[in-house]
Amino acid sequence: MAKVVHFEIPAADPNKTVEFFSNCFGWRFNRWGETDYYLTESGPGDEPGIEGAVMKRNHPDQPVVNTIQVEDLDSTIRAIEENGGEIVVPKQTIPGVGTHCYFKDPSGYIHGAMQSQAGTTG
Repeated sequence: MAKVVHFEIPAADPNKTVEFFSNCFGWRFNRWGETDYYLTESGPGDEPGIEGAVMKRNHPDQPVVNTIQVEDLDSTIRAIEENGGEIVVPKQTIPGVGTHCYFKDPSGYIHGAMQSQAGTTG
């Protein structure tokens, strides 16, 4: 089975959104790379839940996205397409992390699928 391992919250003003979640829920954030992408630290790793990020919104209708960890992204892409889904952002490499794509399910909701680079975890 594949698990949801990451979420992304798109924001017009990432700094304002980071401040909101910090003030309301006590989350901490770490900027990742040179872009407006801020990884969450929302609690101890041994407690239930997943981590995610606040990112600069690329499109006014960009939704919150959950990313599912998969063992083989190429076969997952084939399965998505064969079962009524649609790839909306093709497979891309995230250096030091793995490969990733975004897809729509048959209801039109956008999700991510990610295959970790060997030796890394989701």
